[in-house]
Amino acid sequence: MKHAVSALCAAALVLCVTAAQAKEPLGLPPVPVPADNPQTPEKAALGKALFEDKRLSSDGTVSCSKCHDAGKGFADSLPVGEGINRSKGTRNTPTVLNAAYYTTMFWDGRRPSLEGQAGDPFTNSVEHGLKNHDALLAIVRKDSIYALQFKAVFGVEASKIGMGHVTKAIASYERTLISGDSPFDRYQYGGDKSALSAEAIRGLELFRGKAKCSLCHTIGPTSALFTDNNFHNLGVGFSKIEPRLYEIVNAFRSAVAGGQSVDEAVLQGSDISQLGRVVVTIKPTGLDDTRDVGRFKTPTLRNVALTAPYMHDGSLPTLEAVVDLYNKGNERNPMLDKLFRPLGLTDQEKADLVVFMKTLTSPNLPQ
Repeated sequence: MKHAVSALCAAALVLCVTAAQAKEPLGLPPVPVPADNPQTPEKAALGKALFEDKRLSSDGTVSCSKCHDAGKGFADSLPVGEGINRSKGTRNTPTVLNAAYYTTMFWDGRRPSLEGQAGDPFTNSVEHGLKNHDALLAIVRKDSIYALQFKAVFGVEASKIGMGHVTKAIASYERTLISGDSPFDRYQYGGDKSALSAEAIRGLELFRGKAKCSLCHTIGPTSALFTDNNFHNLGVGFSKIEPRLYEIVNAFRSAVAGGQSVDEAVLQGSDISQLGRVVVTIKPTGLDDTRDVGRFKTPTLRNVALTAPYMHDGSLPTLEAVVDLYNKGNERNPMLDKLFRPLGLTDQEKADLVVFMKTLTSPNLPQ
């Protein structure tokens, strides 16, 4: 049998996913689940199989797990993602860990849910490279194990399997990839005051105070997502497009008007990829409101020590480089968020911040 998951392995997957779904780790709230896609272990196990299936790419070499590697914090350790034929995209691969808590997906927030995001990479020419979703469905419908799984999970015959079923299954699996119970969580929410070193405690105080990190990377009274689910202009990469901003915006508008998807336009054009949130909110004509230019989604900082390099373009190789950027007030530009100002951190304070961020790594990551 050519499928990567036998019937026995599928049963084992259900057991593993059931264990993963048992309870939210310390420091995280209940996972949001849409009413039209309730969680079941069987559905999540099906999603895991799809997530790891290399056949669902044009050359049989790329699965979702290639870029979202469990051994690399569910990211890929590259500046920008690589797809079929080792072709490079234009954006850094975000971790899937705790993506269930995001209110929008992608760096520019162009999809509103995990379900909405899950179908895009398959038909992107840089990523999985399938001509269309029919190519994926043809593979899935012909597979006897998938047929049994989709029948059990969704009650559909093989010929009736659609992309809605596929994306719901993948999203259900991704909702099991949650990770808390870090040293920070044990210190903050578990009452273990020995969980953090003196350096890390100083870093936490800076994070909440002088460094102003928690304004965007939020910490709540009973849980911490370390993201405000909002969009901000840090100035990273902005100098590349500022002299030709209107030209690039018009090129993007023309590409979309000509039938190209936002997904394709962003991943095939490095200039367009720097536009950020405005590719979602742009008006059909004109550029009257420029507030979204260069704004990107705040990523979670959980497990951030595992997912270098950083920023939407992967341009900063270390946490130390990220702290240096914020310390100088980020990269100045006309759209820079007003909350960014030089911080005046000492070398010791910068080091303490890095030590603190490393305490956000969970000891038991999903596998």
